[in-house]
Amino acid sequence: MTDPRDIPGHVEEKPWGRGILLEVGPGHKVKRLEVKPGHRLSLQKHRHRCENWVVAAGTATVTAGDRTFPLRPQEHTFIPVDTLHRLANAGPDLLVVIEVQHGTRLSEDDIIRVADDYRRVPSAPGA
Repeated sequence: MTDPRDIPGHVEEKPWGRGILLEVGPGHKVKRLEVKPGHRLSLQKHRHRCENWVVAAGTATVTAGDRTFPLRPQEHTFIPVDTLHRLANAGPDLLVVIEVQHGTRLSEDDIIRVADDYRRVPSAPGA
């Protein structure tokens, strides 16, 4: 049986905004991330996937490893496997990022949270 979260069009509401699944295929998943002004995702890493982020609207503040930098529309960055990363929206407008995941495990159980503004329990400690 297919997990409903793996059906294109699935919308997952999050405390920071929402994620919309656009496509899923062998070894890849594409999402539209909408981050509300003043919000940010967990500081996290993945052991089984890398991610590519492209900003479609707004300005992102990206943390990747020991670097923090802005990303504007049409700019992109690559997040390697096992790299601590975070996406934030410090601007006044909705931030829209297209995220392309590549890897052997593309499920939510491959999120290792290190810090989280919304006090969600750290997940996948031994993943």
